[in-house]
Amino acid sequence: QVQLVESGGGLVQAGGSLRLSCEASGRTFSTYDMGWFRQGPGKEREFVAAFPRSRNTFYANSVKGRFTISRDNAKEAVYLQMNSLKPEDTAVYYCAARRTNPYKTVVVSTAYDYWGQGTQVTVSS
Repeated sequence: QVQLVESGGGLVQAGGSLRLSCEASGRTFSTYDMGWFRQGPGKEREFVAAFPRSRNTFYANSVKGRFTISRDNAKEAVYLQMNSLKPEDTAVYYCAARRTNPYKTVVVSTAYDYWGQGTQVTVSS
């Protein structure tokens, strides 16, 4: 069982930056694949970025070059640095985790077993 708590959301102007954090409980954090998803108003939850145990990172095309996912296994945390934010990045951002599985895609929400409560990111134009 893993519990996830996100923080770092807020209101920012277009072009600004935010850094989201997700702290996990559990003794085996390093064995989990971690991901970030988001859900905008009236939209489906969508993949943002993933950092599986394999250490290869994955990004949605819409955020590639602007967002960076990182993880610190010693601190049992995963981060999402968001730069050059756009109004369309406005959403609730969720941290997700699953026991590592290299044979399973990282880009769909149903592939993850544990979720945080979400943190709101609002980008004003």
